[in-house]
Amino acid sequence: MKRIGVLALQGAVREQIQMLKALGCEAILVKQKTDLVNLDGLVLPGGESTTMRKLLDRFDLLEPIRGLAQQGLPMLGTCAGLILLAKHLVDDEPHLAVMDVTVARNAYGRQVESFEVQLDIPKVGVGIPAVFIRAPHIEAVGKDVEILAQHEGKIILAQDGHLLGCSFHPELTADTRILEYFVSSMV
Repeated sequence: MKRIGVLALQGAVREQIQMLKALGCEAILVKQKTDLVNLDGLVLPGGESTTMRKLLDRFDLLEPIRGLAQQGLPMLGTCAGLILLAKHLVDDEPHLAVMDVTVARNAYGRQVESFEVQLDIPKVGVGIPAVFIRAPHIEAVGKDVEILAQHEGKIILAQDGHLLGCSFHPELTADTRILEYFVSSMV
């Protein structure tokens, strides 16, 4: 059984835990450094990235998570999690700075402009529901980053080796295929 951690400081934690369990994984709540031991992968959920960064600093998790990413631990970042992973942020300092992408926060507008679309993602499946809530998008990718999906010309899903960054919230739907892709193909 794969042992997957979910950063449990803020955001859509419960939804990620439920999906991981539905996929047959052991889901671990990560709230302190000792929770990072012996993980096969880590999910950085959607939420509010500024708050998550403050909590990463408060609980001394930023450097341990960065170190695990640099050592090759597979990680999935959704929405705020993508912002945390990005090596470059538009008009802001990066956080973990491990995924070779440039990300723009709130690229789809305010909370009231949230929306859901169906996406066809060749490596994952067709008709995948994607919920965008104050979502970021990827403005640029490094030469080794694979673009997996775009919406209206914006990059919304990309893979940088063992790191998967997603603009939207797959965990807020009943469709497990994005998380299943991460768990089965990358972990």
